[in-house]
Amino acid sequence: SSQVQLQRENETLREKQLQSARDLVTLDALAAENAHLRRLTEARERLPRKSTLAEILYAGRDPFSRKVIIDKGATDGIQPGLPVVDDVGIIGQVTRAYPLLAEVTLLTDKDHAIPVQVVRSGLRGVAYGTGDGATLDLRFMAANADVLNGDVLVTSGIDGTYPPGIPVARVARIERDAAYAFAKIACVPAAGTDRHGQVLVLGKDANLPAAPDAEPAPARPAKGKRSRKRE
Repeated sequence: SSQVQLQRENETLREKQLQSARDLVTLDALAAENAHLRRLTEARERLPRKSTLAEILYAGRDPFSRKVIIDKGATDGIQPGLPVVDDVGIIGQVTRAYPLLAEVTLLTDKDHAIPVQVVRSGLRGVAYGTGDGATLDLRFMAANADVLNGDVLVTSGIDGTYPPGIPVARVARIERDAAYAFAKIACVPAAGTDRHGQVLVLGKDANLPAAPDAEPAPARPAKGKRSRKRE
């Protein structure tokens, strides 16, 4: 009877230990989430535009793209083209808006491009996603361009979509070859594109004037038949 009683006490203690471990993990997760939300609130106050807090529900179904679905949609004022950020920098851009949900294409998606600027030198360029979920390519930069390892890239703002000055990535590797006209520059995103569950969707800049419409191409005069000169 003593052995059976000891086994039951051990099982009870083991269950209490497992429950305490689960509670501790939950507590740590809640503390980390609260800290992230606190940083988002501070970032929200610094941003020049109004923003909407959203939560990432799940990743996109296409394994070859980098997209996530958030819990805010058209009923909350979310529109395609709005930038998405976290407490550190740019996450991506809204590409589709449904009534209650929205699709966000991340910076690392192979079809995403964002105009950037090197903080140190002021040099502008365009960063493209590679599709691997971890890096960006700063393409079409001359082999002798003033870019160094560790340079911080921020949004240039010339596209009218992203506010200027928000961190985008950091230069991680540069390959220069005299045989090629452009350098191969790999960058690491500054924001946690695959770490956090809460993001901010920035609204449109009300003070930014609308871009002018493209001028239609001038009509070419119809080609007439050449008249033969009579002698």
